[in-house]
Amino acid sequence: MTFDPHSLRYDANGLIPVIAQDHATGEVLMMAWMNAEAVARTLETRRVTYWSRSRAAFWVKGETSGHVQQLIELRVDCDRDCLLVLIEQTGPACHTNRRSCFYTAIRAGAEVEIMAPMA
Repeated sequence: MTFDPHSLRYDANGLIPVIAQDHATGEVLMMAWMNAEAVARTLETRRVTYWSRSRAAFWVKGETSGHVQQLIELRVDCDRDCLLVLIEQTGPACHTNRRSCFYTAIRAGAEVEIMAPMA
């Protein structure tokens, strides 16, 4: 069965949430958005391409930072309204220079930073 990016369930803005996960460790690195064209570009180039809502433009992860996300596998959830990209991450995934965007935990009702920026 051939995959068609238009077969996914996008929100009213034509976007679908995407979770980026390290393919080797299972670590969740970040969450971003794609539209149908970003999905198609990602599959074609194997470089993960997101849709930047703030810039209203395509965002090839690592294009300016060098922190590239190489696609290993794209997975579709059961409702077809969320994607998981299994990736090989070069450098930090987060714009704060941390390995993951999920560096704050809520513990005993307080926010605790659990991951320092990469050196």
